[in-house]
Amino acid sequence: KTVKNAESKSKGRPIKFIEGIEIKASPVSNVQEEIVGPGKNDLPLETTVKVTSTDVSIEKISSIQFKYAQLLDRNVEDVKNISLYIFIDEWMNTRYRYGGTGKNGIDCSGLTGQLMRNVFTINLPRTAREQYNISSKIHKDDMQEGDLLFFNISRGISHVGVYLGDNYFVHASLNNGVIISNLEEPYYNRHFVSAGRVSGNDHTTAVTR
Repeated sequence: KTVKNAESKSKGRPIKFIEGIEIKASPVSNVQEEIVGPGKNDLPLETTVKVTSTDVSIEKISSIQFKYAQLLDRNVEDVKNISLYIFIDEWMNTRYRYGGTGKNGIDCSGLTGQLMRNVFTINLPRTAREQYNISSKIHKDDMQEGDLLFFNISRGISHVGVYLGDNYFVHASLNNGVIISNLEEPYYNRHFVSAGRVSGNDHTTAVTR
């Protein structure tokens, strides 16, 4: 099922925000806010996320969590990688442009390159085929948030996205631009080739945007 906007899929189910979160300013020249929780060492590493921005607030973080909990049909406290979802939100609906790497148009491998660099601090080669070649192949049952998903749309590996969990992935599609889709959709299920994990991406490291 393709997800294009925030439909209230979670109505009728309890949605709970993460309790005990606080925002504190870090002593840096630009505005840097760090999300920390009580007993930091007792929490999953992915719960602690540094976000460098000029407009990030607890309200925006809560809004991002709520929006993507609805889109991905999960509890709000399970939307943990705030940097990832802020990145997706900033790029959502950007039009597709072959060879593009910017907000005026981006292609599939351009998006995965931008996302992996900005969220996971990993540099990828430019094309979907090259990204496929340098990744370790992962069984579908072992996919994790941040893995690359590869598709054979035309003449081999020709499309790539980033896995978000629960069969959802973000990608730049030819017809709809940057969207979130589901691997269970017949079109993507039919063309899916493999998941790949890039060396150095442990999927739990807190990163600075």
